[in-house]
Amino acid sequence: MASRLPAAPPVLAGFDYVRPLGTGGFADVYLFEQDMPRRAVAVKVLLQEIVAEGLLRMFNAEADVMARLSSHPSIVTIYQAGISADGRPFIVMEYCPTSMTSRYRRERIPVAEVLQLGVKIGSALETAHRAGLLHRDIKPSNILVTAFGAPVLSDFGIATSVTAHPDDEMLAMSVPWSAPEVVDERVAGSVPAEVWSLGATVYSLLAGRSPFELPGSGQNSRDQLRSRIRRAAYPPIGRDDVPPRLEETLRRALSRDPGARQASAAEFAYELQLAQHELGLPHTPMELATDAWVAPVDVADDRARGPARSSVPYASARPERAAERVRRSPGGTGFPDDEPRRPRWRARTVVLVVAGAVVVAAAVAVAIVVVAGGR
Repeated sequence: MASRLPAAPPVLAGFDYVRPLGTGGFADVYLFEQDMPRRAVAVKVLLQEIVAEGLLRMFNAEADVMARLSSHPSIVTIYQAGISADGRPFIVMEYCPTSMTSRYRRERIPVAEVLQLGVKIGSALETAHRAGLLHRDIKPSNILVTAFGAPVLSDFGIATSVTAHPDDEMLAMSVPWSAPEVVDERVAGSVPAEVWSLGATVYSLLAGRSPFELPGSGQNSRDQLRSRIRRAAYPPIGRDDVPPRLEETLRRALSRDPGARQASAAEFAYELQLAQHELGLPHTPMELATDAWVAPVDVADDRARGPARSSVPYASARPERAAERVRRSPGGTGFPDDEPRRPRWRARTVVLVVAGAVVVAAAVAVAIVVVAGGR
């Protein structure tokens, strides 16, 4: 259950508020309808009372990372980001109706579906790693399901650089899916720790529980889970339709020793493909970015960045001419003497009226001549 009610939604130009979607420690998420083009969107808004440099850095990084990676078919799409009128940073992203959390606790998900999901999310995670980024919060609730039923990785809110120094990073974890070295606070994040979290997530989707949770025992407090994770004694999933190869893949991913795990998310996904082959299932392709596409994302930017404004220079002589006229005029009035000039529009109006009268008179004369000639 949410520990608090969501804050009042922001007023965003071009968007109509619909309802809240969820709350978190740092932000709220709302459902809005975009006016043009017309579509439902999810808007993540940083809480106003905690807008500070560190959280702005995280929020900016999330927007930049998602914008950089959301072209991947298994990463949620971001549409825009900015700062609302009341000063709250926000991100507008693809609306996904549900997440895997709402499924794995209440139903037995088919092995074929879990394998397909594991390969897709493994590909997305490998793409992030190749871009030099760690997600640091892989878990079922951060795997959303689009309106077309496709799983996508979301919530890069605590993402950081692969090369970041541990002492410089905020430590954050979701204990049931965190590696032993993260639980012990020896590292804030690493590729081996991400492999652990991915393996723990796939395990959870198959078992209907997190790997070191004891269902029905009442002994699943945060501290009790930490203690079992430190020991990392692999508990079998307990499903007859889970092949031994898949159990071994998960056992390896959940090894206490980081060096004994798969070396990358791509290697983990490849082993899931081998399990698909053993079961006679179609192979889910790994979708990885090319090296030419990969570019670093600045995760240290803590500026309060708002809507984009054009910075294209253009030449205009008007300000310079006006300034020169004021500089040369007596008293700085802009006119050759101290008396303001009569507005030019009056003279133009007189000229236009006289010209109009001449035209009308000429037309009347022509009409008289035509009539006289007709007689």
